[in-house]
Amino acid sequence: MLSGDRRVVMLRVLISLFLCLSLVAHADTGSPQGAERIVRVEPVIRDGRLYIDADVEFSISGDLRNAVQKGVPVYFTADVEIVSKRWWWFDKIVVKKQQTWRIIYNALTRQWRVGTGDLSLPESSLDDALSLLRNIRGWAVADLDTLDADEPYQGRMRLRLDTSLLARPFQVDAFNSSAWSLATPWKNFTFSISRDAPPH
Repeated sequence: MLSGDRRVVMLRVLISLFLCLSLVAHADTGSPQGAERIVRVEPVIRDGRLYIDADVEFSISGDLRNAVQKGVPVYFTADVEIVSKRWWWFDKIVVKKQQTWRIIYNALTRQWRVGTGDLSLPESSLDDALSLLRNIRGWAVADLDTLDADEPYQGRMRLRLDTSLLARPFQVDAFNSSAWSLATPWKNFTFSISRDAPPH
């Protein structure tokens, strides 16, 4: 029988060993940490509305890529939040929007389709389909009337694989595999609006 002190020491050694093995296993699977990121966010004023253009760096591989190539539909959601800073109270959220894209491969027609809402466009390859998400253009997030001129605004944006929209068996896979946990960190940006000039 081990004494109480020796059992505590052995337990600590086993926990440390388990943590080290977990870190090694995580490093050997999925994409490397920090591989996904939003490179640029640009607010644009056009036709009385605020639009977002963004460039995103990410790739899909492993189990996720295999599932998509077998016809499993996947969903990517972009989140954007814009706040007005108030020194006397909590920050005021003026914009909180989401947009979801669906990518699916039809094995019979050998055609990729990507779209949002009811709009779906054909693409010749998975990379072509992903390019729509890597180069987000003209995402309308607010009417100009809801924003004040010459007011400093702070925003943030991210893009993530929306596992909540997957079929239930793949939600389980997503929970257990880092390959399905694709998401960019939040990207911060600031801007103000002049009625006579674009955001800056």
